[in-house]
Amino acid sequence: MEDDMTAELIDLALREDIGDGDITSLYFIPEGQQSSAYIHAKADGVLAGMDVAVEVFCRVDAEIELKVLKNDGEPVSYGDKVLEIDGASRSILTAERTALNFLQRLSGIATNTARYVALVEGTKAKVLDTRKTTPGWRALEKAAVLAGGGTNHRMGLYDRAMVKDNHLAAQDGLDELQLAIHQLKHDRPGVEVELETETLDQVGEFLTMDGVDYLLLDNMDNKTMAEAVRMRGEAGPALEASGGVNIDTIADIAKTGVDFISVGALTHSAVALDLSLEFVDK
Repeated sequence: MEDDMTAELIDLALREDIGDGDITSLYFIPEGQQSSAYIHAKADGVLAGMDVAVEVFCRVDAEIELKVLKNDGEPVSYGDKVLEIDGASRSILTAERTALNFLQRLSGIATNTARYVALVEGTKAKVLDTRKTTPGWRALEKAAVLAGGGTNHRMGLYDRAMVKDNHLAAQDGLDELQLAIHQLKHDRPGVEVELETETLDQVGEFLTMDGVDYLLLDNMDNKTMAEAVRMRGEAGPALEASGGVNIDTIADIAKTGVDFISVGALTHSAVALDLSLEFVDK
């Protein structure tokens, strides 16, 4: 389920919440008491983070019994039960908030992503996430984007070269840029290169270069992006629209013919999905 960073994140989340003990449960819940509970949806959305929530309960008490009722990527409606929990009452209560924090946050991202993806349906455009993620949560948040039907951009600075305006300002012309691309491709075969463009003149220049896999169309209006698509033709680098993308603009951006649309709001502006844990009689 988890990589090392996710395991560390779960441990950190539990330590900051539990400290030296859940005093409410220790003093107000009888030792040995057993309970059943469900996590259920209090709003419509798309689920993500179930594996992490399950792991939280298991870390608190390995004897808790869990039954997953909804998996990541599945739509949920108000009232749907997503996880069944049986075990020590104290343990369930101790794990509750941390499990819900992960599940609500990640499901919010999946739900937000699904809204954007629905708006580009019928076009070739794919909705991309960005590196605008919660520090330490990137792998989880990008997995939530996938659950919502989106597509992952690069994970970090190490798995795709993105030469942006500040990088270009430090370069000494196109010849130096081309040499750098060739050197990267030689040293790190398989690593893709993306160049940021702000004008159609830059698009034209970069279309003549070797080894360019993507062009980032930064803050261009829709007419300019459509012209960039025409200039690229059927072959050439994939085109990614970026800047000024929101729930109201993405549909028209997609109609320009770009291949990808990156949306920082998928992660940095997602609202947590309302989920709740309730004890039940069985």
